This record gives sequence, C-alpha cells and structure tokens, in this order.
Amino acid sequence: MNWPVTTPDTDARVAELDANLRALLARIDAACAATGRDPATVRLLPVTKYFPASDIELLHRLGLREFGESKAQEAGAKAEVLSDLRDIRWHLIGRVQRNKARQVVRWADTVHSVDSERLATALDRAVTVALEAEERDAPLRVLIQAGLDSDPERGGAPPAQLPALAEHIARSSALRLVGLMAIPPLGANPDEAFARLAELHARLRADHPDATELSAGMSGDLDSAIAHGSTCVRVGTALMGTRPITSG
Repeated sequence: MNWPVTTPDTDARVAELDANLRALLARIDAACAATGRDPATVRLLPVTKYFPASDIELLHRLGLREFGESKAQEAGAKAEVLSDLRDIRWHLIGRVQRNKARQVVRWADTVHSVDSERLATALDRAVTVALEAEERDAPLRVLIQAGLDSDPERGGAPPAQLPALAEHIARSSALRLVGLMAIPPLGANPDEAFARLAELHARLRADHPDATELSAGMSGDLDSAIAHGSTCVRVGTALMGTRPITSG
C-alpha cells in the first residue's frame, strides 16, 4: 500500500482541519449535553489511516496528541517520520497479526483490537522484550475488542469469551487492560449495538474496575455511542475529509 507523505496546500489544509475539528468538538459537546455527560469524559481519537504524516503534524499544531491507525506498517512509518514529536501517542485500532507484535510495540501506546489470548500473549512477550531493550518505557495499554456479530473479518472476541480473555490480560506482566472496544455490525441499529456493548463493558468493569475506557463510535454514529457511555470516539471522515486515493 502506498500513501502520500505530504499535503500540497498547507494553509488551506490547516484551515480545513481546523474548521472540521471545531465542528466535531461542538458535535461531541452537544451529544454529551443531550445525555447529561461532561464533555471531558469523551476523548476524540483522530483516525488518520491513508492520510499523510503532514496532516498529523498539522493536527498536532492544532493541539491534538493522540492518533489512531489501522495498518501496522503505515503507522510505523508515520511514527518514524514524526519521531521528533515525542508527545504523540499512537493507537492501533485495526486488527493485529501476531507476527507483527514485535513491530507494533515499538511505537504503539495503545492497541484497541486484542481479541484472543494468543494475540495477548504475543503482545505481552513483545512488550517484555521491548522494555528490556529500552525501546519503550511503559506497559502496552490494551482494549479487548468485543465481537458484536459473527463476521470473522471484522474481528472481536465473542461475548462469552470476554471474561477469560480479560483475566488472561490482567495476569500478563507487560500489558495493562484499560477497557473495551467494538464496531457495530454492518446495517445494525447503532443504539441497539451500543446498548449491548455498554452491558458488556459494565460486566467487564465489575471484575476489572480499572478497565474504564469504552472505545466506540465513529463519524456516522458517535452521538449514539456517547449516549451509551463511549469514552473514546474514533473519527476519520468527519475530521480528515474524504480518504485520499490509494494504490496497493
């Protein structure tokens, strides 16, 4: 996969991103107000996959510090290009192959898509090696991805497997369980999907009180996700605009 490394008209792009960001933050504020929530309890995670590293640098100028990527190779390349921006925290929100664990833990602060004990074990081992090599200085924050449908391509652990997976992660030495993530099934009613996710999160927190994060909601359904307790909305299009044309 190839992606652009620069944005042509910097001034125009800054203005576009700034306007989109202001509108998006206003939308989050309104969604919080509608359900009596403090806007400070909902974080915006820009999803910057396929967009150039220069866009991330511009968003950094606008005050953003956390960025979500779906592809390990693309994210790693951007992290290297932007290594001078030491306060950036990278989130991997896409599926992770176990053989990419060693690569991912060199730059990732948080992985949102842990859906099996085998993947958790691979990440735990990779983080342990990275800590010993001083390639990172903290455990890897992980969220369990809950599967809300039976489509294996969308990832996610079946709800019945969540307690055992959570216990497995909690016992690991180099991972920190911080919450739950999910993507609604295609064509599903967002309110129904997020209500179910909220129930799963409540059960998780009953056994793991520190797993407070709920990563849910994207450009089209973040209002519903916030109404059902999301603490992190993963937004691409509403902030970044139309995805650039890519070639693979």
